[in-house]
Amino acid sequence: MSLLTNKLSICAGMALGVSATATTALANDVPTTVMQKQVSASTAEKREIIRNNQGTLNHSVARQWNEVLLDSIRKDFARPTIHARNLYHTSAGMWDAWAAYDAQADQILHNEKLSAKNVEAAREEAISYAMYRLLRHRFLTSPAAIHMFPEYDLLMAELGYDISYFGTVGNDPASLGNRIAATIIAFGMTDGANEQGAYENLVYAPINPPLLPDFPGNPDILDLNRWQPLALEYFVDQSGNPIPTGYPGFLSPEWGDVVSFSLNDNDLTMINRDGYDWSVWHDPGAPPYYGTPEGDARFKWGNEMVITWSAHLDSSDGVMIDISPGAIGNSPLAQMNEESQYYNHLEGGDWGTGYDVNPVTGLPYDPQIVPRGDYGRILAEFWADGPDSETPPGHWFTLLNYVSDHPLNEKRFMGDGPLVDDLEWDVKSYLIMGAGMHDIAIASWSVKGYYDYIRPVSAIRAMCDLGQCSNPEMPSFNPGGINLYPDIIEVVTVATTAPGQKHEHLLGNEGKIAIKAWLGPTQIVNPDSDIAGVGWMLAENWWPYQRPSFVTPPFAGYVSGHSTYSRGAAEIMTMLTGTEYFPGGMGEFNAPMNEFLVFEDGPSMDIVLQWATYQDASDQCSLSRIWGGIHPPADDLPGRHMGQVIGPEAFTEARRYFNGMKSCPADFQGDGRVNFFDISKFLTYYMNNDQLADMTQDNALDIDDVFAFIDAMNAGCP
Repeated sequence: MSLLTNKLSICAGMALGVSATATTALANDVPTTVMQKQVSASTAEKREIIRNNQGTLNHSVARQWNEVLLDSIRKDFARPTIHARNLYHTSAGMWDAWAAYDAQADQILHNEKLSAKNVEAAREEAISYAMYRLLRHRFLTSPAAIHMFPEYDLLMAELGYDISYFGTVGNDPASLGNRIAATIIAFGMTDGANEQGAYENLVYAPINPPLLPDFPGNPDILDLNRWQPLALEYFVDQSGNPIPTGYPGFLSPEWGDVVSFSLNDNDLTMINRDGYDWSVWHDPGAPPYYGTPEGDARFKWGNEMVITWSAHLDSSDGVMIDISPGAIGNSPLAQMNEESQYYNHLEGGDWGTGYDVNPVTGLPYDPQIVPRGDYGRILAEFWADGPDSETPPGHWFTLLNYVSDHPLNEKRFMGDGPLVDDLEWDVKSYLIMGAGMHDIAIASWSVKGYYDYIRPVSAIRAMCDLGQCSNPEMPSFNPGGINLYPDIIEVVTVATTAPGQKHEHLLGNEGKIAIKAWLGPTQIVNPDSDIAGVGWMLAENWWPYQRPSFVTPPFAGYVSGHSTYSRGAAEIMTMLTGTEYFPGGMGEFNAPMNEFLVFEDGPSMDIVLQWATYQDASDQCSLSRIWGGIHPPADDLPGRHMGQVIGPEAFTEARRYFNGMKSCPADFQGDGRVNFFDISKFLTYYMNNDQLADMTQDNALDIDDVFAFIDAMNAGCP
């Protein structure tokens, strides 16, 4: 097996979940589980891994189906919106099967109550039939089908279920599971996603002609404030699938019209553009616009920071940093007017100061000194969910499974109350995470679709084509150009191209803009051994830290989906576990020397990504997109603020289903009736600022919620 094959296997995306067999010891013998991405294997081998994991970790049937779903996503086209929807719909199906045997819980898409002598066995069977039918439907035309359909069949066989049974009549669990799948499949044809039309766009069309990244500059762009498609000889998406047309169209610009889980009219703004009413959820307002008095300076500053951080992607530059939780993380979320203070424009990173001690061990975190160039490249690839990935929403499911498997994790809902069994924990946590990721996809892509904002590769090339805007007395001055930074962004001159000078190799390009940045995929012939490095190049040839067949995602930049997904997921994990900290006070992921990186060789040493809190992991994900050249900071913070609201919104809505409050909103006691005890519990939630008391669902607790509760009390339970 070649080194490249090994790399691709290692990066294949935590296949079959996260191994909890590799552990290290913290001080006081507190174990910490290290996330490991597993190599590809045959169907039989994968099923053996599942069997072994089930024996050692007591994995539930919901977990097993979640793993094959994640593996299906890894082998499908990289479509984060569509897979967030798949994660939600399958999680809702599992919940509806589980809740069918609970008299109090409300169901979401399929409403039907049954009884069984062996409730656990009935739930497992209903879940399995629902998942089997739904997965076969959703991945029927996917490149994953040829690999995954045999795995679905084998899992059903191992669980003892007959895949030839299609019955939907009767009170048996198999028929229930088939009915649930049929309900969700029918719902998916009417939820606004245009599944029946292969998710094609209905009204969107780009206004800019495509950028040809293999050729210098960006001469044909019409509007630097709008998204620009690319034209490549061939395009390979982030799951490794070739796109025959060379580059896909804008993915899901009209996703704001898809039916959500918890978004409501309080979150919605309808805005007309080009004769179409765009549904914009949790509208963060406009990004900084190029060429305007209000936004031009910020537009340029952000893209100049992308160039500056690109120059960090060299492990041989001698810059060493401490990436342990003792030095980074613990970063309060900045407001938009704090943007320039939040990011370290020249050195990279944010204003986080780290933690004095691990809250579990009471001891300081051990330093981890690594090359900054390795750290930036690892972040860019790990959080990009590179080849064979489960996409950003699925990535957070792997983190959820990692935490669920951790020996120090106690499965107490919201960190309180009795321990729940594995199946209940999994169906509830999957519903919350799936619903949150789906709502975030709807909201963030509604913003992407309406604002239709440019990506750095288009903006940087276009501005640098015009020249520099720093000094009218210097060559190549143009007010629309880019600002100069010594030793980062400069004008090529006769003096700088003289023999022995920094731009000697750029002779003949005097007057053009040169940047010090990652030199791009043209410098890489064999990614097993080659490293592009950092050096002076013409800005017209700049490339994000990506493969030559990808360049940048096929949709608008504002807002960052990674930032929105990750912040929302971090909020969900904090609420689910009742603590902001990973079990043991630290989550970890190994990036082995000369094996982990795929775009080029590296890292130059063994490195372990470490996070004290879920927020730290989320913040690291957001910063990775700047180091990777995919987003400027303007895309980042608004997305984080959106996720900070939408994650808890989805979590609270899920609690209403768990407690039976969707059908009886005043039943805070969860006993199917309303009385004095519900009043007492509502007031407790209200005084403790628990969003379950937000009866009007406007993300604020006020007198209107009290009146709404009184109305719900008077209405009683159905």
